[in-house]
Amino acid sequence: LQKLRDAYKVWSESFGMYPLPLVKRVKLFWSSLKGWISENFPEALRTLSKGASEAQIRSAEDDLGFKLPMPTKLLYRFCNGQLPFSKNEDIRMAPLGIIGGYVFYNYNVNVHLSSLEQMVEETKEFNLHLEEQGLPIGPNLALVASSWYHPKTFLLNCSSGDLYVGTANLSAGEMMPCVPESLIKPTNSDMPQDGLLLWLEEHLRRLQNGMIKIRPLSTSRYICLYPEASPLCSSAVTNGVKVRASAVFVPEHPRRGHLGTHLYSYSIRLSVPEACMLGGVYFSSCQLHSRHWIIRCKDTVVSDMHGEGVIGEHPLLLPGQDEFVYESCTPLNGSSGSVEGSFTFVPGRLTQPEGKPFDVTVAPFPLEVPDYIF
Repeated sequence: LQKLRDAYKVWSESFGMYPLPLVKRVKLFWSSLKGWISENFPEALRTLSKGASEAQIRSAEDDLGFKLPMPTKLLYRFCNGQLPFSKNEDIRMAPLGIIGGYVFYNYNVNVHLSSLEQMVEETKEFNLHLEEQGLPIGPNLALVASSWYHPKTFLLNCSSGDLYVGTANLSAGEMMPCVPESLIKPTNSDMPQDGLLLWLEEHLRRLQNGMIKIRPLSTSRYICLYPEASPLCSSAVTNGVKVRASAVFVPEHPRRGHLGTHLYSYSIRLSVPEACMLGGVYFSSCQLHSRHWIIRCKDTVVSDMHGEGVIGEHPLLLPGQDEFVYESCTPLNGSSGSVEGSFTFVPGRLTQPEGKPFDVTVAPFPLEVPDYIF
């Protein structure tokens, strides 16, 4: 009994200033996320820092010049974000962001959760840049997550609890909300919830339900944000050839915002799970010859194009092999649309065809600005 009293005293001194339901919620979040990372992405586990103390949080708030929302404070009490990089560790740690990212062509994004120290440093740098540009400093904005390849920045409004993602014009103060505003209740007495907590919980749900997964990246691995499940990922099988396709919204890309366009990156996965069959005849391989894309903005066709190969390649598919995966991108002059089309394959090889070419369906997949942006 005395041990229980002692344990309660320690807990009360550490977390007694927070509503118990919120403490339980945040503790469950971190234990669940760390459990998922431990099982699926153990190399990222060592990048998570131990929890910050109340003194560290107060020091960060003093440096920032404003208070952090209660849910954000608790998140940092249990885990002080991810370890900051050193120059020697950039290559090793860069893909290990617990938010993840995407890669297309030479554009690579991988988002890490900032530590308190990094939050303070980068927020000050951001505000200084705005001052130098003669722009107003945002209302109590703190940088809470960022990418270590191409820039992508998430900012928490510590007054309203809203979470934003910086656009390509972030240097001019342009941002987009990345959590539904209707869910944010920073002052609820028993269960306050700000944008950062809601955003992280939604990210965990997507990891747990398989909507996003770990994928290889060169000699490393990373959390890949291209959706893997319906309705955000389409799937179709034609003559034994399977095509899966999905897209992510890329608000921070320099092309986004040009002449009112949005930019989306899409991932295409090609495979022959069992066998390539055409007219009842089995073929030991098939090779991609060309592609046909139909892109719609809402219900209007804005692009109908044909081309040879994909990203300069003509993948050869064999039964049972891993998926051939490639990524590309497309602008869209609107906030929502879709992509569909087909690939033309040749049975056998292009240099030694064993039958007539055949078309493989790419089922429609959405291009949309989501409620949650990661």
